[in-house]
Amino acid sequence: MESVSYPRERRGTRHGHGGDLVIITRAPVRIGLAGGGTDLPAFYRQSGGRVVNAAINRYVYVVLSANRRGGVQLTSSDFSAFLNFEPGADLDAGDGSLSLVRAVLTDFGLDEGVDVFTASETPPGTGLGSSSATAVALVKAVSTFLGQHLSDQEVAERACHIELERLGSPIGKQDQYAAAYGGFNVLEFATSGEVGVRPLPLAPNTVGALERRLHLYFTGVQREANKILRAQSDNARERSTATSMLDLLDFATATERALASGDLDEVGRLLRVGWEKKRGLATGISTDRIDEWIAHALGNGALGAKLTGAGGGGYLLAMSAEGQEERLRHAMQEAGLKPLDYRFDWSGARVLMNSERRAWVPA
Repeated sequence: MESVSYPRERRGTRHGHGGDLVIITRAPVRIGLAGGGTDLPAFYRQSGGRVVNAAINRYVYVVLSANRRGGVQLTSSDFSAFLNFEPGADLDAGDGSLSLVRAVLTDFGLDEGVDVFTASETPPGTGLGSSSATAVALVKAVSTFLGQHLSDQEVAERACHIELERLGSPIGKQDQYAAAYGGFNVLEFATSGEVGVRPLPLAPNTVGALERRLHLYFTGVQREANKILRAQSDNARERSTATSMLDLLDFATATERALASGDLDEVGRLLRVGWEKKRGLATGISTDRIDEWIAHALGNGALGAKLTGAGGGGYLLAMSAEGQEERLRHAMQEAGLKPLDYRFDWSGARVLMNSERRAWVPA
């Protein structure tokens, strides 16, 4: 059974702190290397799933502070949204504005005496998993505020529960685990819904080569991922789609082997063939314009290229051939795409500040 019930703890300010307690957390976004889509419940419940992904040093931040007013105030810089609830108000009432923040607070039973601010270094709807990273950073902040010490696995599971069950989002489970754990991981999705996390140890020279050769380019197109993911989930029941997704499982296994051996040319080839399979899984994953960008990358030094996340826009991920990095970068910029410089994140979700401890902590 995937459905889990969590105890709700109702309290606003802890230990009489009034307006003094401040928690700051962050969680990284991720790039998916192989197996994306097999983490959707519609697929893994039938055949299991397998994903290889990596967290990068672009983050979602949450600032949670106690207030003396007793109400709840929510602010999002990414959506330019602000909500203010009187003490005792139902956080589930009203429209869908800031629904994720309200759902996390409600799930923990925290409905009074707090202010919550969220901000992301990457735009929403661009395929790097910033929504689920926000869920993870919120779970980390609220659980810390309530004095609960959750493991990375528990943080990811709680975030999945809130997004998939409480909010009914038609998404997969890879983003939450990438944000909670950080680093390179192989994620195994059992038909029961359980998720196994296997960190992928890489040689330092392989990590350095990946940071040099694996490029991210922003297409400038933001999209509604849920629409694409819902169509992909519906199509997963069809034989042709299910067969293609089984191929994606095999590509994830092959990508793990290639990374472990440091064969980045093979990783690039697998990016290319994996995208060729994935683009046909649902309408909207690719467009003529996206096909042109990917062909442009392949014609200018890339061994493989794909869109990150559900597709439809967002960031394009390309593996450069050795020595072709600057040629590829120049060509993509000439095509109007903007490079995103990054390094890999190895810390996952963490508490940056807890004023109760009066120190910056590496939790």
